[in-house]
Amino acid sequence: MNLDFVIDVAIIIVKIAVVIGVTMLHVMYATYFERKAIGHMQIRLGPMRVGPHGILQPLADMLKLFFKEDIIPKDADKPVFWVSPIIPVFATLSSLAVIPFFEGFVIADINIGLLYILAMSSLGAYGIVMAGWSSNSKYSFLGGLRSSAQVISYEIAMGLSLVGVMILSGSLNLSEIVKAQQQYWHGMYLIPQFLAYFIFLVAMFAETNRTPFDLPDAESELVAGYFVEYSGMRFALFYAAEYIGMIIMASIAVICFWGGWTIPPVLLNAVPALGMVPGIVWFLAKVYFHVFLYYWVRATVPRYRYDKLMELGWKILIPLALANLVITSILKYMG
Repeated sequence: MNLDFVIDVAIIIVKIAVVIGVTMLHVMYATYFERKAIGHMQIRLGPMRVGPHGILQPLADMLKLFFKEDIIPKDADKPVFWVSPIIPVFATLSSLAVIPFFEGFVIADINIGLLYILAMSSLGAYGIVMAGWSSNSKYSFLGGLRSSAQVISYEIAMGLSLVGVMILSGSLNLSEIVKAQQQYWHGMYLIPQFLAYFIFLVAMFAETNRTPFDLPDAESELVAGYFVEYSGMRFALFYAAEYIGMIIMASIAVICFWGGWTIPPVLLNAVPALGMVPGIVWFLAKVYFHVFLYYWVRATVPRYRYDKLMELGWKILIPLALANLVITSILKYMG
């Protein structure tokens, strides 16, 4: 066997292990920081008992879910019920393969990275629909139906909002999109594509079923929606998929609109010392800001009514995304 091939495979395996390991660590502590952030916003302390300031709470939650009984409803479609939680986790973890965390560090630097991300995010919705149907519960079934309608509505707006980025960069490769933004003094598409960024931001919340668009698992209406019948590790898989999805969407927002791991050339010219900061630090700082937005919105914005959710997607976001696409195309044509 060719030695170079073995080395390449070994490097890819190490990259996969590092990316998945770091991501799962982030998922564990994203739950902790969400509870802490929302607690302080509501003038309370959040988790405090397990470890100093509750820092070990994610480990306690993981152990609890691992040893919890795996209950399966008597009338559930068992094969579909078993496989449903695996699909969203597989789809979200697979999306990590094409994300460039800093220059030169990406597992699969493919030319259709952005299209691949959109495809994987669509695939994750199948697990939610299957979970809602297979549980044989009216609450789960309604949650699954809501999720399918919501994903169809908001993925159109999300896809159209990213077309402007594709036009300006001339590529679907995520690394090339980041590099293309460096031709501008501001070093990001956030300024020329501000409307697209706003549309993507709203669709990002709907795509991950987060407040104010958490209709598929609305606790006050559907108890817990599509995963109401799940417990133990199967419940944990749905939970992990949601938080991995948040990190994925935040990463796409950073790569397509905030310049990825780079800093604006105008800022770098003003303060050359900033160039010494590693790219991964800038990337993670921008991702953390977007993840914090999830917490901030959850603590301050009420849940949308379902008909208003659909109306916002079809009557406002999609027309706005089409208008942005037309304007971007005209400006690109005019140079």
